[in-house]
Amino acid sequence: MRDGAAIRKAVALRYRQAEEAAPRVVAKGNGVLADRILEIAEREGVAVRHDSSLVEVLGALEVDEVIPVELYEALARVLSWVYEQDRKRGRSRRS
Repeated sequence: MRDGAAIRKAVALRYRQAEEAAPRVVAKGNGVLADRILEIAEREGVAVRHDSSLVEVLGALEVDEVIPVELYEALARVLSWVYEQDRKRGRSRRS
């Protein structure tokens, strides 16, 4: 941490609706690793939502861990936002 700036954090989720009951954490990291996760998301055209409180909660989960039921409501809002971003870009979600 430098000059009072917060360390960047990122959590990547995967949700294959046809195959999985719930989203799961596929990557997470701080600093340089978070930057790399965000770089890959941008390169692949993945919508990125900035929500520091949700990242804190999701960051406590292990990689490959399924999102617990207690977080479904928050994730439903995020998924709705992702689908809207895809719609605006003319993309559809692949299952």
